[in-house]
Amino acid sequence: MIDQAIQSLARKNSDELVIEIKQQINNESDFNMYVKVLNKDKPSYLTWSNVQTEEGLLDQQKIDKENNKTSGKAKLKSGDALTDAEIDALFG
Repeated sequence: MIDQAIQSLARKNSDELVIEIKQQINNESDFNMYVKVLNKDKPSYLTWSNVQTEEGLLDQQKIDKENNKTSGKAKLKSGDALTDAEIDALFG
């Protein structure tokens, strides 16, 4: 999930970074040692703290999508109105 968080940060900042992750990242030391930006200098936003925050956001988005999917299915069965988030979770 760390690599997804890094890529997500790059997309949010409109950078087209070429990133090499040499091994699994478990902590800040690993991050500093094994994450390299190949096509430019490492941007200031690419920090361990920001990656951890982004990973938490991605995890929460995944949980929210599953919750909306479950809720949406239940509402379809009961006939209640769906929210936009539930419709997106069910049908993309």
